[in-house]
Amino acid sequence: MFTGIVEELGEVVAVEELADSSRFRLRGPLVTQDARHGDSIAVNGVCLTVVETAGGEFTADVMAETLERSSLGALRPGSRVNLERAMALGGRLGGHIVQGHVDGTGTVLERVPGEQWEVVRVSLPAGLARYVVEKGSITVDGVSLTVVEAGADSFTVSLIPTTLALTTLGLKQPGDPVNLEVDVLAKHVERLLAHGAETSR
Repeated sequence: MFTGIVEELGEVVAVEELADSSRFRLRGPLVTQDARHGDSIAVNGVCLTVVETAGGEFTADVMAETLERSSLGALRPGSRVNLERAMALGGRLGGHIVQGHVDGTGTVLERVPGEQWEVVRVSLPAGLARYVVEKGSITVDGVSLTVVEAGADSFTVSLIPTTLALTTLGLKQPGDPVNLEVDVLAKHVERLLAHGAETSR
């Protein structure tokens, strides 16, 4: 489990394309300090398993389904990525509960700069719109954010200077893809209500 509080802005060092997957080598001196084989690190919001670490870098295998369902397939050497280690039991939940299981991808539609922050509008796949509510939580490229405005096919978030400076969201431009993970609690509530309606018939 993750919290959506990015620890480090890392970088893709190499991408090795295999038959049905890719192996990524990523630089992240902070997140690799205590990382071991089998540990989980979220890369742009996608939970990946560490294969090996060396010299402040780690490798991870990314299956074809993950490449197709997320924006990781668009990463190339030099791409910047948001990195977060799995939350330690008893640690602070600074953002919200994030699984690292991307629900879909959106596209940055516009950026509106303000005096101290920036409002960013992101497209929203139709199947996810029902889980996104005003003042609710959403994960964008692994960053826990509060929804400002929720529409039928897009939503907005406000990015503070820290988020702009320390995550990839400060670099994203209109047209760029982003990984989206909706609040898992909303999905559980929907499932429970649907099950309750079925059993009461």
